[in-house]
Amino acid sequence: MNGSANRNGRATVEQALARLNFKPRELEAGHVWLAGAGPGDPGCLTLEVLAALGQCDALVYDALVSPDVVAVAEGAELFYAGKRGGQPSMKQDDINALLVRLAREGRRVVRLKGGDPYIFGRGGEEALALAREGIPFRVLSGLTSGLSALAATGIPATMRGINKAVILATGHAAGTDDDIDWAAVARTGQPVVVYMGMANLPLIAAALLKGGLAPSTPAAVIVAATTPQERTVVATLATIAEEAAAAGLASPALIVVGGIVAMRAALAGGT
Repeated sequence: MNGSANRNGRATVEQALARLNFKPRELEAGHVWLAGAGPGDPGCLTLEVLAALGQCDALVYDALVSPDVVAVAEGAELFYAGKRGGQPSMKQDDINALLVRLAREGRRVVRLKGGDPYIFGRGGEEALALAREGIPFRVLSGLTSGLSALAATGIPATMRGINKAVILATGHAAGTDDDIDWAAVARTGQPVVVYMGMANLPLIAAALLKGGLAPSTPAAVIVAATTPQERTVVATLATIAEEAAAAGLASPALIVVGGIVAMRAALAGGT
């Protein structure tokens, strides 16, 4: 038997990593790395983020980061900075100040967010705060939940013959003066993936219908994608709010509206 493989002739994870010859960069004292943990499953971590967690001595992490992922930063001092809609949470200015303080103390800091730090994760705000204070920082991308959740539940983000684009939107401001133009989104005819919109799902669905989308447009709500708690409800745009409520779905969740949702049934044989 080849000594570089297991009894089945396949390389182990350790052997595969050795073949990759991945050499992580060093997280230096006084530096902050803004990292994305992906949608939830620890298997979605990038090698760079995994290596960063193994080096940090201060970890500032969000609510949607798996405890198993947090545990990788063994020995690091933990700072919880989660934000959940409608619940008491740390103000963004205070999070920015914490990152600056930790860096100035000479700590090796990882700021860990669910998904990708630059996709509705306020990573840009934190990077700007660090830049203004002269703090060295680096951004480690993560799998954004808005796309990886679709893949995990059998919905292709793009499909030839169905869409030529996909829109990522935030729904937390629905019904307020700060809301986006849902009618303009509807007129594109392209699928939309809505973050932070569960509480406002009835308003969002109504706005998209008013903007011209057909009531029969396929729609889905995905909760806790890639984790053992994953749940998905598929309906139409006209009924998705009612059916999601009947199923007891709650935040954090992603809302998907568009023809790509219909592919889930056709791809049901996947593993």
